[in-house]
Amino acid sequence: MNILISSAGRRVSLVRAFQKELKNIYPKSKVYASDANPVLSAACQVADGYFEVPLQNDPNYFSILIEKCKEYGISLIIPTIDAELLPLSKHIELLKKNGIQAVISATKFISQCRDKRQIHDFFKSNGVETAHEYEKDNYELPLFIKPIDGSRSIDTYLIRKQDELKEYHFANEKLMFLQYLDHDTHDEFTCDLYYGKDYKLKTVVPRKRLEVRDGEVYKALTAKNELVPYIKERLNFIEGAVGCLTAQFFLNKTNSKIYGIEINPRFGGGYPLSYLAGANFPKWIINEYFLGKSVEENFDCWEDELLMIRYDDEILVHGYKG
Repeated sequence: MNILISSAGRRVSLVRAFQKELKNIYPKSKVYASDANPVLSAACQVADGYFEVPLQNDPNYFSILIEKCKEYGISLIIPTIDAELLPLSKHIELLKKNGIQAVISATKFISQCRDKRQIHDFFKSNGVETAHEYEKDNYELPLFIKPIDGSRSIDTYLIRKQDELKEYHFANEKLMFLQYLDHDTHDEFTCDLYYGKDYKLKTVVPRKRLEVRDGEVYKALTAKNELVPYIKERLNFIEGAVGCLTAQFFLNKTNSKIYGIEINPRFGGGYPLSYLAGANFPKWIINEYFLGKSVEENFDCWEDELLMIRYDDEILVHGYKG
């Protein structure tokens, strides 16, 4: 009954949450972590153990991953980065044949989430409005540019003046020209959603993004607001969605109009706030995947107006020779 947090990187809080919840039920079980460079991963250092794996595009990745899972008695994988989602979902049957489950959504849904245009179509089909996408020869300023398959705010641009647009923006077919939703008039929220094995929504925790660094939230506030019933009504069932999904929305400060931005079908970097507020996704995952217990809807299980202020900490590794 051991768990692996894959591509663990800096996910120290996530590792500790799973350690706490797993050991409450199985005191002798362990939470392991893997990474391409585990010695330099803070999360690997706080896990019960760690091992190195190649990058997901390495042809030997799955044979090494399965070998390591068997060696360490790991029967459940929790993915944490975008790059591993599609490969894991496509190899779900191979993992099952080797006694390993992964908390991973279906390939089709992950593919939709990885393509910003497809996820905009998904939102619209479920009655969720999105920022308007302009044609590159017919746009309005200011506008926001982002890639259809980007993450961590890489290759994004806020364009306020015509001379800020470069040939690169027009030539790169992956870049979308979008209606700019101004933070002066809109609040930005990342919502942690939990979907059971039945693909049904169990809870929604909106986290207001107060400060972001490198695409990850550093200051955030839980908010029981219009987003909870809005998402519950429109996204109550998503075919193929399981586990933690992080979905971004903009909420107009004046008229409460809501725009769907994107969905990442994995734990987000700011999930620890939802966990500490009471939305215990690690416990629910253990109940579903180890104990075979279904998770009931609970939209009131978490604390409103809980502020998270993150800070940098140190983890020391003695005897490291580089």
